[in-house]
Amino acid sequence: METISFFDGRKIPLERHKVRIVQQLNLLPVEERLARIQEASSNLYLLRNKDIFLDMLTDSGVNAMSDRQQAAMLQADDAYAGSESFFRLERTVRDIFGMEHFLPAHQGRGCEKILADLLVKPGDIVPMNYHFTTTRAHIERCGGEVIELLIPEGLKCQSDYPFKGNLDTDALAAFLAEKADRVPFVRLEAGTNLIGGQPFSFANLRETARICRQYDVLLILDASLLQDNLYFLKMKDEDCRDLSLREIMRAVADQCDIIYFSARKLGFARGGGICMRESELVDPLKELVVLNEGFLTYGGMSVREIEAIAVGLEETLDLAVTSQGPEFIAYMVDELEKRGVPVVTPAGGLGCHLDASRFVPHIPQEEYPAAALAAALYIAGSIRGMERGTLSENRDADGNETLAEMELLRLAVPRRVFTKSQIDYAVDRVTWLYENRDLIGGLRFEHEPKILRFFLGRLAPLSDWQEKLAAKFAGDLPGSL
Repeated sequence: METISFFDGRKIPLERHKVRIVQQLNLLPVEERLARIQEASSNLYLLRNKDIFLDMLTDSGVNAMSDRQQAAMLQADDAYAGSESFFRLERTVRDIFGMEHFLPAHQGRGCEKILADLLVKPGDIVPMNYHFTTTRAHIERCGGEVIELLIPEGLKCQSDYPFKGNLDTDALAAFLAEKADRVPFVRLEAGTNLIGGQPFSFANLRETARICRQYDVLLILDASLLQDNLYFLKMKDEDCRDLSLREIMRAVADQCDIIYFSARKLGFARGGGICMRESELVDPLKELVVLNEGFLTYGGMSVREIEAIAVGLEETLDLAVTSQGPEFIAYMVDELEKRGVPVVTPAGGLGCHLDASRFVPHIPQEEYPAAALAAALYIAGSIRGMERGTLSENRDADGNETLAEMELLRLAVPRRVFTKSQIDYAVDRVTWLYENRDLIGGLRFEHEPKILRFFLGRLAPLSDWQEKLAAKFAGDLPGSL
């Protein structure tokens, strides 16, 4: 990887692209931001995008496409069946992953649904390093149960351990020795989404695969965030340091039986798919694709997006492209640490994660501290982040809250979207909010959906803290947006 040094000694991320199309952003006055968050019932999913300055909700489907991707979309073969666009993508997938079959889906959760429909039955247990919200929902919908076998280091917000996404392989071996007959597959997630985008090491993947083979259990990789994991393998893993990203990608794929991904993340476009080797599962999965997603040569995707994914997957193997996200995230984490703001370390992929349990320790988990912090940051900076804490969990069978193991506010950094000055603006507004954190209060539900409640739930503040926070901002920064 190229190292770019500044003469004055600074180490800052440098964009390795130029901007050719721009989209205007709005920065509303704080009084209007207060009104908008109240209209959205303190749920940032319910905000309108025109009312947001920096949308750091997710990196899913909002990454900037390259000129090559845009050009490829113009050659799309718009056929319902037998589209040449699909066959171009299929060739790319086979070349990169080395797997014979590619089954398209509209996005990652479409892959999760058909895999769960085919493989999970009541009473089954699916071990994984850590769950993702929709993954667990689909497994539980089919009567299965998720068991998390993350290494203990993974749940420490502050750490210098480079591979906090590792699965506890000793625990996995012990579990399969006792209950392998109830395990349809083991799921490993690259760049564990809910605990700070933390990667797994290659040695951990290889040992996980060995144990799965020993007990004749499928190993399925959720590769949606594999791009960032590849970067960390290249930069921090001795097993991979001398390999190219293409070689690392193939080495990872060789350890897995099935790989699925959201191309809204991996591939810089909008779609997804399942990569797999020849087996008796291929035909049943094809039938479920046709039933749930669309025909086998489009799978619910636009053929234009299919063309863009083929190019985007190739660009993922360019270190100058892949490094941009983690470098910007590391810069943001480092700048916030300098200011004393509690963040998850080491910096992972996907985004910068604020540790709400230390940011607002006066708010109990039953009052959704990470969600309250998200609403407060919108008031302070017109920045939309995503709660990853108790609000993202489900209640138990008796209606009690399931308290999350971590209370995080994720500030996603979509690839090739934000400039350094915008990252600096986010750092400044987070810092101001941290200085005024005692003003932030809790939330309660006014409308609580039973499934994935963080998407559509409506909440209300437990006091007038939002008005007080807005007034304090206006007083500290008079005339400033």
